[in-house]
Amino acid sequence: MREERAARRDRLGQINLNIDAGMKSGKIVAELEDISLSFGDKRIVKNLNFRLLRGDRLGLIGKNGVGKSTLISLILGKLAPDTGTVKLGTNLQIAYFDQLRAQLNPALTVAETVSPGSEWIEVGGTKKHIMAYLGDFLFPPRRANVPVSNLSGGERNRLLLAKLFALPANLLVLDEPTNDLDINSLELLEQTLQNYPGTLILVSHDRQFLDNVVTEVLAPEGDGLWREYVGGYSDWLRYRPAPQEEKKTAVVTPKPSARKPRQEKLKLSFKENRELETLPEQIMQWEAEHEEGIAAISAPDYYTSHTPLEIKADADKLQELEDNIAKGYARWEELEAKKALIESSK
Repeated sequence: MREERAARRDRLGQINLNIDAGMKSGKIVAELEDISLSFGDKRIVKNLNFRLLRGDRLGLIGKNGVGKSTLISLILGKLAPDTGTVKLGTNLQIAYFDQLRAQLNPALTVAETVSPGSEWIEVGGTKKHIMAYLGDFLFPPRRANVPVSNLSGGERNRLLLAKLFALPANLLVLDEPTNDLDINSLELLEQTLQNYPGTLILVSHDRQFLDNVVTEVLAPEGDGLWREYVGGYSDWLRYRPAPQEEKKTAVVTPKPSARKPRQEKLKLSFKENRELETLPEQIMQWEAEHEEGIAAISAPDYYTSHTPLEIKADADKLQELEDNIAKGYARWEELEAKKALIESSK
């Protein structure tokens, strides 16, 4: 299972992605000078100086709640800093993938979301029928008139990608685009972004995805400080400052008992070991249930043989399974990273 996820093997058909990069932007896309921002007592950004140039492929990394989405808003000029200045470049055409999917109207159908009022769509100078375009994103014709409110989490992600990629954009901002996507869709999205000629800002917890797509990262270092690193997630792991807990052990009085806290921190607990052993099987079970659910709602007579309440219950169950799968993979990667850190410190 680990090998399958790492290798990004094909799973659910073939998603076909294309991005129209539009016209060239100016050489400088965004320039941040001595930016600081706080919300109450929480400092999000402190004295950040950063320049985003045309063609850069920037990854933002860090735990949930550290301020990655807020930093995106600062870079795009959507949020004013407490101090400092933000200068945006010229000729910017921005496509923004919001992890909360706020750009999707639940009352509209799939086809209306991508191409309101028309059966045709133009991408990169090529005219295409909306059904064919939606097919590129794994939406069969029978799903074109389904309301957004009835879509699963993975379908909503694919729909938002279809909506964004239909627009010319020389600055592509993707905030957690890999959530809920199947392995095949992840692989194709990865290949598409590698060939995208515009400027990219990417937020993701998928370490391999970041390594394969971005060329530089901004990472938080506590108290609102952010540091730029050349390369991807693995390069950040290699060159980042030593973790805080390791620094603290260097100033502890060298008594025999003082070594114990460090030993405790540098090992997996019994509960974590047990969790690491059982997570793959649990995720596999969730994915099997999810695939069964997708097969059920894809049946030709599903919407005529089920009541609205049953349809909603099935959609809620699929969403719950997708949330569990995403959280499961995130936790698995977190435990694997901790295990790798422990092994490397021996």
